[in-house]
Amino acid sequence: MKTMEDVQQTKQENVQAYVERIMKIIEKRNPNEVEFHQAAKEVLDSLVPVLVKHPEYIDHAIVERMVEPDRLLTFRVPWVDDQGRVKVNRGFRVQFNNAIGPYKGGLRFHPSVNASIIKFLGFEQIFKNSLTGQPIGGGKGGSDFDPKGKSDLEIMRFCQSFMNELANHIGPDVDVPAGDIGVGAREIGYMFGQYKKLRGAYEAGVLTGKGLGYGGSLGRKEATGYGTVYFVDEMLKDNGLSFKDKTVVVSGSGNVSIYAIEKATELGAKVIACSDSSGYIYDANGIDLETIKQLKEVENKRIYHYLDHHPNALYMEGCAGIWSLPCDIALPCATQNELDEQSANMLIENGVKAVGEGANMPTTLDAIHTFMDNDVLFAPAKAANAGGVAVSALEMAQNSARLAWTVEEVDGKLKQIMKNIYQDSVQASEEYGVAGNLVTGANIAGFKKVADAMIAQGVN
Repeated sequence: MKTMEDVQQTKQENVQAYVERIMKIIEKRNPNEVEFHQAAKEVLDSLVPVLVKHPEYIDHAIVERMVEPDRLLTFRVPWVDDQGRVKVNRGFRVQFNNAIGPYKGGLRFHPSVNASIIKFLGFEQIFKNSLTGQPIGGGKGGSDFDPKGKSDLEIMRFCQSFMNELANHIGPDVDVPAGDIGVGAREIGYMFGQYKKLRGAYEAGVLTGKGLGYGGSLGRKEATGYGTVYFVDEMLKDNGLSFKDKTVVVSGSGNVSIYAIEKATELGAKVIACSDSSGYIYDANGIDLETIKQLKEVENKRIYHYLDHHPNALYMEGCAGIWSLPCDIALPCATQNELDEQSANMLIENGVKAVGEGANMPTTLDAIHTFMDNDVLFAPAKAANAGGVAVSALEMAQNSARLAWTVEEVDGKLKQIMKNIYQDSVQASEEYGVAGNLVTGANIAGFKKVADAMIAQGVN
């Protein structure tokens, strides 16, 4: 006669086999899309305990439906450079899931952009957006256009051409893009202007990350970096630690990195290193953030020019070496898969206590397992990186109400949202028998809200 333990073991094995079958279908339907495969596997592996406890999600084919986007748009983007030559790039928008609100996710302009990158980002966005508690679904988009080295007029012409097609598929209640790598306030402004002209109407809520003078939100630029630090701070406090007097390494030097450095420093940490795509700088006295802001936000210069102002600092070519620096806390804030297993082992050997993902999927699966196997506190991107889109949703709310909140109001709401995300992730990890595993906890907490909405809305 089978015991309860035998029955439970059989359920577990059946669900594991079910998840593996779905993963094989994903790989077959989406060949060579390694980033999407990686994002899907990380989520699916996390869902086993919730699927065991809630077989109705299997009965309604929720996972099969969720891994298939509602639609993937691919389009040509022709534009003219300053020499009068016609150039052609490829544009993308994936509208993954709108069960809890309009599609919401950034636009990335970078040569690496392809269908796999966009789908991985859009899939992650479903759960990230759900975790914020805001009514927003998952989407993402972008182009293989590289804004580096382009004039303002070239970027304007590209953005206008990109919006000529994208405008057919977005709207304040349909799909609300924002910025991402390569897309800042300048690019959002050009796209918003073109959308306004095409629509013949002022729909402020169609894009977020806008300038403050035409519907943007105070605190949006800082939100992702601040949010990452707020989340990690909650994690540290829950484990008897804090940022105070800790040594921190932050990769990247864009918006996320700059404002993660700023908030970590405010909380008493010393940030000793940051990077860009060419290499990284190390300053034993602590990074001078005002110099970084001047170089990156004003002069648009490479990170090695930091040494022009601080000759005692060190510059090293290549980015991976930044993880060889001894630190208490590591915040990967640059790009996907920047922190691999080898880098994880170096950090562990040097005594790292916590890792917080500020970028989208910056840590490989092997590296995540390495951190967790060695009891390093790990804050996953879906949770820790959600501050940016949370404040984007707050921007949408302000646009709908035709009002503007103070920076203190926005920051207060952001801090509470990040605290709620942390608590929801911890609670889910405890409820499903993986206490302390924030990767699984965040995935389950984000998944359940979307899954329940999908069941309530029927098969569509």
